[in-house]
Amino acid sequence: MSPAGGKQNKNMKKTIITIAAALFMGGSVLQAQQVKIGKNNIKLTHDTMTPEALWAMGRIGTTAPSPDGKKIVYQVGYYSVEENKGHQMLFVMDANGKNVKQLTVSCNSETDPSWIDNNTIAFLSDGQIWKMNADGTNRKKLTSDKTDIEGYKFSPDRKKVVIIKSLPYYGSIKKNPSDLPKATGRLITDMNYRHWDHYVETIPHPFVANVNGDNIDAGTDILEGEPYESPMAPFGGIEQIDWSRDSRSVAYTCRKKEGVRYAISTDADIYLYDTETHKTKNLCKDDADKTLLAEWAKADSSIDATKSMRGQAIDSEKFQSLNVGYDVNPKFSPDGKYVAWQSMAHNGYESDLNRLCIYDLTKHTKFYATDARNFDTNVDDYCWAPDSKSLYITGVWHATERIWNVSIKGGKVKQITDDGYYDFGGVQMLNGKQLLTTRHSMLHPDDIFVVTPSKNEKKALVEQITDENKNIFDQLASATVEQRWVKTTDGKEELVWVILPPHFDKTKKYPTLLYCEGGPQSPVSQFWSYRWNFSIMAAHGYVIVAPNRRGLPGFGSEWNEEVSRYWTGQCMDDYLSAIDDAVKNLPYVDKDRLGAVGASFGGFSVYYLAGHHNKRFKCFIAHDGAFNLESMYTDTEEAWFSNWEYDDAYWNKDQTAAARKTYENSPHKAVNNWDTPILCIHGEKDYRINANQGMGAFNAARMKGIPAELLLFPDENHWVLKPQNGILWQRTFFEWLDRWLKK
Repeated sequence: MSPAGGKQNKNMKKTIITIAAALFMGGSVLQAQQVKIGKNNIKLTHDTMTPEALWAMGRIGTTAPSPDGKKIVYQVGYYSVEENKGHQMLFVMDANGKNVKQLTVSCNSETDPSWIDNNTIAFLSDGQIWKMNADGTNRKKLTSDKTDIEGYKFSPDRKKVVIIKSLPYYGSIKKNPSDLPKATGRLITDMNYRHWDHYVETIPHPFVANVNGDNIDAGTDILEGEPYESPMAPFGGIEQIDWSRDSRSVAYTCRKKEGVRYAISTDADIYLYDTETHKTKNLCKDDADKTLLAEWAKADSSIDATKSMRGQAIDSEKFQSLNVGYDVNPKFSPDGKYVAWQSMAHNGYESDLNRLCIYDLTKHTKFYATDARNFDTNVDDYCWAPDSKSLYITGVWHATERIWNVSIKGGKVKQITDDGYYDFGGVQMLNGKQLLTTRHSMLHPDDIFVVTPSKNEKKALVEQITDENKNIFDQLASATVEQRWVKTTDGKEELVWVILPPHFDKTKKYPTLLYCEGGPQSPVSQFWSYRWNFSIMAAHGYVIVAPNRRGLPGFGSEWNEEVSRYWTGQCMDDYLSAIDDAVKNLPYVDKDRLGAVGASFGGFSVYYLAGHHNKRFKCFIAHDGAFNLESMYTDTEEAWFSNWEYDDAYWNKDQTAAARKTYENSPHKAVNNWDTPILCIHGEKDYRINANQGMGAFNAARMKGIPAELLLFPDENHWVLKPQNGILWQRTFFEWLDRWLKK
């Protein structure tokens, strides 16, 4: 499945910025325009979070420090519910957060900023690369490509640039006859015809283009003639590509498979393309013994597509040196001697331990800077230290995302930031001594921070340099976040977040929500969501109980992996342990007004609990959850996911015991026990968990005479992304809860 967290947008007043004079762009005059969507100066009528306040907030995106570390350019997204769209804008400031200047002055969104030099910023607008001075003047269009540019990265010498463009692809969907230009039918010939939220009729390729003054040419396709994507769908971007320090080679991420083989495999590799010789090397496999490669090729070609990779020849220990799982996001070391990337060990397992792999370009060997022995959690992001002897990484531990340093020799790991209740985002070097990052929590969205590492563990100086939504938060009373450790039914302990409403009165009884996480293996850390937002839930008068149940990272690999092959086992007991503990030990939790809510795997969890809750809950909300696991097996576009999690196709006669247990405990098998009102929500462009799952659950409830509603979004995917849909989601969510929990 995919993360439950999504993005939503709220009503906000339009900020009108009038440009009095015409702007000159590359010698041509751009007519004076108005920015209709910008920073919102909303005035609240009370001090609790509302959908309108939530959607009025600016959302900080890409950040980039100048080469000398003196300035930072960053992206902020603003949204208008009235116009039902957003506007991406660029800003620049000094590295200490002072002298903020708005760079975007037109109605066009501007995104993906980077620095060409200390005084020049590159960015994307209308599908092309532009540049401007650091103060926003002298804008020039650098590309005039017939195809939209989706991402880019300049070489260190600034003489070349990698650009991402999508090309037509007919590997799974045949091209319609030329004499039927208005035909909407699609003749599908293989799997991978849909991915996440779109039909696969194009694939992205990286092109190496030459920079000639103020012009960039169309470039050379690195993957010319190859029917593979790079970056990889559905979420890959320019972070999956990097330049060597000498500007000669490009490292890129690619899973070179099609159709069924693509759908059942996670075997992505890191490739090195030489711009002078046009030769490509697979850094994951090409240095291996030829006999071993031949054995691997045989095992790879003989995979049973109806079974988990676990236990098949391809999963043999002897092939682990070939990096047969996800390998993504390469980055060259400052001295040019190494390439690092994030690496998972097993083919077909999306939530395997994300290790930091290092390739020595001189010795042509690989080693791991992190693994289960020194860092038994995922490397979520990383950057090289200036001396190339260590890296700074982010990773979740005990439900908070922290920054660490790891040496490449010896693998010594040192925690840089403290154990506070917040999550750090991506990390990059600022000026050779400091780190540039973002930070958020359950109570506050992203802002930009500068981190100065200390010689002492957990003692880094952390300084906030933006306060994007200060005008809104100054008007709001805050919820409160507390942490509990709860005993589980098997004698272990789980970390549980408890979120209390603003103006909390411990003498009162509050309706309480059990939050069920998605993934199934994404952490309940200090995340901020514009849909599954704990602050707004608390503001509506609800206590939230959010457990880090079995199957979540940040508590060691054993804990993380315990959900696979047994979705309805200990993880469900962990949910119930958390809510039962709250009822027993938190006097403000009203046992007679409990609800359970969740999305993705959390939605599946709600469907399961609906048949097994023993009357604990008074209502349920399930968003984009799997209801019928037999149907889910063949409905989802990423077959490797179902294979790894279920073990077997539902029609296999030789199913493992785990597979039989999975199908026997599918939520749809327990509908006879349903007796509680349920709201089902689903997007019809959700191809990870198809909308028939939500429809099936809703239909079953109504046929049994159970109060139920179905909120269906024909134009949304696994998430709800459009502003007015986001408003509708929030209103429906709370109207349903209030109906059953505030009587």
